[in-house]
Amino acid sequence: MSYLDETLTPGEVIHYRTGLHWSVLIWPVVIALVLVSSAVALFIVGAAAGPVAVIGALICLALAALFLLVGVLRRSSIEIAVTNHRVLIKTGIAARKTIELLLGKVESIGVEQSLAGRMAGFGRVVIRGTGGTYEVFDRIAHPLEFRRRVQERLHPSPADAPARQGMA
Repeated sequence: MSYLDETLTPGEVIHYRTGLHWSVLIWPVVIALVLVSSAVALFIVGAAAGPVAVIGALICLALAALFLLVGVLRRSSIEIAVTNHRVLIKTGIAARKTIELLLGKVESIGVEQSLAGRMAGFGRVVIRGTGGTYEVFDRIAHPLEFRRRVQERLHPSPADAPARQGMA
């Protein structure tokens, strides 16, 4: 069970959930591919060079797996959600940092996107709270949708409000 699901209060519902964009995996994958290519080359040379090349190839494969694992863990370690009461952000696995900002305390949410970010669907989200809270999160997937969902919770449309028929 995720941290966000564990910390919901009674009656609290998650309306939107996001995390890091898949682009954070690009460099770990590139490095892993280089290491795997090196391992293949060392295995080929290893037949003639002896056990030292094979050991080097195994080390390259282990490092490639490590880089991929770190990238996947980094991506999965960030949880971001908008509930009907607050904005929750959790980063980290072993050491955890959480930000839980009540919707009424959200002052502004800024989104910064480069051209590549606009094309791929990621950006930087800056959340400012009334108590001086200022948090920046890079490479967030679908940042405009995240901002829209927070704004919907801050200023619900009349269609979202429960019908008050029969009340005088």
